[in-house]
Amino acid sequence: MSQNEIAVNLPQTLDPVYANRIQVAYKEDEFTFIFLHEIPGTNQARAKAIVSITPKHAKNLLGVLARSMKDYEEKFGTIQPPAEKTGDTNVTMRGYS
Repeated sequence: MSQNEIAVNLPQTLDPVYANRIQVAYKEDEFTFIFLHEIPGTNQARAKAIVSITPKHAKNLLGVLARSMKDYEEKFGTIQPPAEKTGDTNVTMRGYS
């Protein structure tokens, strides 16, 4: 195994989750990502996972996502950003602080 490779152990009990919304919070020493599944037709969402990482790892994630999106669009075509919504697009989450 090369220095750039890492062996990853995926437990058989680890289930994939689907999230269609993400809430991001940060403080000096960490970024926290709350992955949510927003239930269509309601004003409710279920938290599926909460992941906290260091700011350095968050910066690395930003680069990985940018490269992955570039590769994806080269293979499958450009993704058009959603149309601008009018009004406040911020969502207040109850039940998490």
